Amino acid sequence: MSVQPFPVGPLRIPGVLWEAMLAHVRAAYPREGCGLLAGRDGEICRWFPGTNVHPEPLVRYRMDDRELLAAFREMERNGWDLLAIFHSHPKGPVYPSPTDVAQAYYPGSLYLICSLARPEAPELRGFWIVDGQVREHPVEVI
Repeated sequence: MSVQPFPVGPLRIPGVLWEAMLAHVRAAYPREGCGLLAGRDGEICRWFPGTNVHPEPLVRYRMDDRELLAAFREMERNGWDLLAIFHSHPKGPVYPSPTDVAQAYYPGSLYLICSLARPEAPELRGFWIVDGQVREHPVEVI
């Protein structure tokens, strides 16, 4: 498994996958939901929903170590890259928090944030977080 820079264009998330991701974070509410997206050449091949095991799950997330290891092993077996790390902000804005920026340990991966601050109109945005700098990257649900 490697972490490769994204193509220049937007991350394109199929609508069915977006619905599964949204259902996952809604089920986790009021906790932060989390997961990983894996693929090749910027194309998503697999969604790995995660269990948030952080001791402060209302304002932070940490994917269960066993799930994380299993996901990385499957990525390695299939020659997939870690495309994106996904988590929700149940009541906060759709922008990386200072904690998100401080804990962005995968600079070659896109960080996707879903805000449920307005449950009837969830928002999704993507960001590169490198050396404390945040840069938005387009995301399209197709």
